Amino acid sequence: MAKRKIIRISEEKCNGCGLCIPNCPEGALQIIDGKARLVSDLFCDGLGACIGHCPQGAINIGEREAEMYDENKVMDNIVKQGKNTIIAHIKHLKEHNEFGYLKEAMDYLVTKGIKMRPGDLTNTVASGPCGCPGSNISQKAPEDNQKGASDLSSRDLTPLRESRLGTWPVQLKLVPAFAPFLNGADILIAADCVPFAYADFHEDLLKGKVLLVGCPKLDDASYYKEKISQIIVNNDIKSITHAHMEVPCCFGFLSIIKDAIALSGKNVPFEDVTISIKGKRLK
Repeated sequence: MAKRKIIRISEEKCNGCGLCIPNCPEGALQIIDGKARLVSDLFCDGLGACIGHCPQGAINIGEREAEMYDENKVMDNIVKQGKNTIIAHIKHLKEHNEFGYLKEAMDYLVTKGIKMRPGDLTNTVASGPCGCPGSNISQKAPEDNQKGASDLSSRDLTPLRESRLGTWPVQLKLVPAFAPFLNGADILIAADCVPFAYADFHEDLLKGKVLLVGCPKLDDASYYKEKISQIIVNNDIKSITHAHMEVPCCFGFLSIIKDAIALSGKNVPFEDVTISIKGKRLK
């Protein structure tokens, strides 16, 4: 078992109303002895679709040792509940950018010969996410990301600077481990302060790379290690560059990334870059 995010139910707050049950199509919840219970770690994806439907505030997400979520076992439950539940589950995965689980669910339907009517799943899978627009995945064409470096302003002949950011989102917590732009990518993992301090960030560090941003001091280090490891395991990562400030608290990412690479079992080329508080790249 590994430590992961999973729902927690307060027995004191739960009144057994059951409103959470239909909002967990994965089948992880049941009313037992008048209380909502998590009946299997295997069925809980930790995304919390049930939380907003609890009038007592009895459900939240915590982190503990738990069996890994199993999409195929979940689909065994889902298909028994009919077409609308299948659609609800697929939409749930799509809205949370869980493209790996989404692929497993779609493959399951094909393997089991379960046919949906034309359009039942197409609109669900193709539509944009219903959550925060800032989580919407996007990727610029490579040629768009290479323009601007040598362009000259017709007015003052000053070289124009253009963003080298080619993918979105950039926050490590928001980027799905199966985001399509990660496969075959050179990744830049930058501490939050680096782009502000280093004037040549876009041209020297970001050009040609996929950006992931986080703060090793303020955020959950164990979550970062697991997330980066998942990214490496589920994608063909060409290289990882780590950019951080010279201050001691910023070096935390170094061990996080090295541990994540080791945990993945893959040999990924790695480079470490330090930026001074005066905005200089240090040797």
